[in-house]
Amino acid sequence: MNNKGHFCFKTEKLRKTYLTGETTVEALRGVDIEIPFGEIVVLLGPSGSGKSTFLNIIGGLDHPSSGHVFFKTRDLSSYSDSELTLFRRENVGFIFQAYNLVPSLTCLENVSLATEISSNPLSPSDALDAVSMGHRANHFPSQISGGEQQRVAIARALAKNPEVLLCDEPTGALDSKTGILVLDAIINVNKKYQTT
Repeated sequence: MNNKGHFCFKTEKLRKTYLTGETTVEALRGVDIEIPFGEIVVLLGPSGSGKSTFLNIIGGLDHPSSGHVFFKTRDLSSYSDSELTLFRRENVGFIFQAYNLVPSLTCLENVSLATEISSNPLSPSDALDAVSMGHRANHFPSQISGGEQQRVAIARALAKNPEVLLCDEPTGALDSKTGILVLDAIINVNKKYQTT
């Protein structure tokens, strides 16, 4: 399909290679994918198969070695580092396996950090409520469980009011029961805010 505007992301022959000493590692080999708006998409593959590399490229954290990645109609593969920074700031929320919460800030203050860089943020309280963590707003990360910390990290990503949430192994450090709670929070955010 030639109309890239119908898709949140579209990649064409996306490749990423790394040179490690004298060895060339192909992390991505000609990936072609179209991701519609509002969809939850799961990337499955063994460790080292390029999932994180793919997320980093479509999220504007890295450049492809060749090929194209489109967000709506914009070709991100031609963006400079400063243009990618603006793209990430306005369009993408990242959720990583490590929660990356600031230990000296409350949950509400951690979520508020993201609102300072967005032109159209959600209320930090609303973002915490969206992941059922409003009751922990005044707690510090050390006072809540790992699963709760991950939900605060989701709220922080959501508070930017991004069109896209990119989650890189958001349940990897959690037990299965807590992982289900985190996945439920992501699904609820998708339904309520129509994020991709």
